[in-house]
Amino acid sequence: MYIQCTFVPTIGKSMQTSLQRRKLALYVFFFIPGLALASWVTRTPDIRDAICATIAQMGVVLSGLSVGSMSGVLLSGRIIKKRGTRFTMLLGLTLVCLSMLTMAWGVVIGSQPVLALGLGFFGFGTGMAEIAINMDAAVVEHESGEHVMHVLHGCFSLGTLIGALLGLGANAWHVPVALHLGCIFVVTSLLLWRFCWHIPSGCGMQTATDQAAQVINVKQRSVWLDPRVQMIGFVVFAMALTEGSAYDWLPILLVDEHGFSAALGSMIFVVFAAMMTLGRFGGSFLLKRFGRLVVVRMSIVLAAIGVACISLGNGQLLAGMAVMCWGLGAALVFPVALSAAAEGGAQMNERVKAVATIGYVALLVGPPALGFVGHAFGLRGAMLVVLSFVVIAIFMSRAMRSPPSRFSTSSH
Repeated sequence: MYIQCTFVPTIGKSMQTSLQRRKLALYVFFFIPGLALASWVTRTPDIRDAICATIAQMGVVLSGLSVGSMSGVLLSGRIIKKRGTRFTMLLGLTLVCLSMLTMAWGVVIGSQPVLALGLGFFGFGTGMAEIAINMDAAVVEHESGEHVMHVLHGCFSLGTLIGALLGLGANAWHVPVALHLGCIFVVTSLLLWRFCWHIPSGCGMQTATDQAAQVINVKQRSVWLDPRVQMIGFVVFAMALTEGSAYDWLPILLVDEHGFSAALGSMIFVVFAAMMTLGRFGGSFLLKRFGRLVVVRMSIVLAAIGVACISLGNGQLLAGMAVMCWGLGAALVFPVALSAAAEGGAQMNERVKAVATIGYVALLVGPPALGFVGHAFGLRGAMLVVLSFVVIAIFMSRAMRSPPSRFSTSSH
């Protein structure tokens, strides 16, 4: 992926205002998928009942999310190079909005294929848009001299928190799923239309000079063979899988395995989203105080404790405390890993792209596959698969150390 924008060291007042509007638009664009995601996740028990799906059938339905996500992530680079980040993120977010309408229709007619199609729209749109948004945010960081990645990912978590609260209310008041998702379609569409004008066009498009440089510098692909990138990628895979598993399965896990009502399960998911939001917005203090490696290891251990307790323990109080550990533990590792991948010499863009691709595949594609494990061994057994990855990630986390002569932890 290539970022082709003119960087201006000093900017005037009007340009600074434009940059602030652009930054705000990016925050809103990360908020939209979070809001949409939590809206259907909190209603998964009702959705499952509406389409009369078993755990295995839910895994098949969620495979629409997997296929869409993989396609969106893999095609994003090509679309960005041809049409730019603005076109790519707007196309992706439009599909995210339409996914709400499609899923609502699938629930109305009780159709598993239509629901899978809606999840495919969501996955494709999210995978494509978030790569473009992250690239555009890197440009904003460069031009403004401010670090926005933590806030950017925090806005996604804020979206999931607000979406979870709305889902909790919808469950408590027995709002029909189709009406709920239809309202989310209207809200997200209005947000997209309101802020789409603040993103400039042309950013990320590949020029003839870039194409010539790519032919000369074909060794860029070797970043996938870099042991440090592989280790960071494994940590990101484990923690993104942990985060995504909560989005896809936590409400059903709480209802089926721990005896929560649908409304109470949604409330506990609100707690998860709140912990994710708190961890990401408050992460800068921890990173400055303790350093990146310590914070990453603390986060992984917390996530391991949470997943282990909810998989092996019993009791609703323990499950609620486990969800808090799960959310706090999963919050920071993904955005911090992107900063770690950016360090280490040449080919920064390729390293970040490799780690981001691994992360989004794990976040969006991995969890649906757990449905098949859950069908065979129960959802607790499926979460033990996640736990095994998290435990290994503890030992891989040493790759998060800053290479010599690179940026300090406080810069993250």
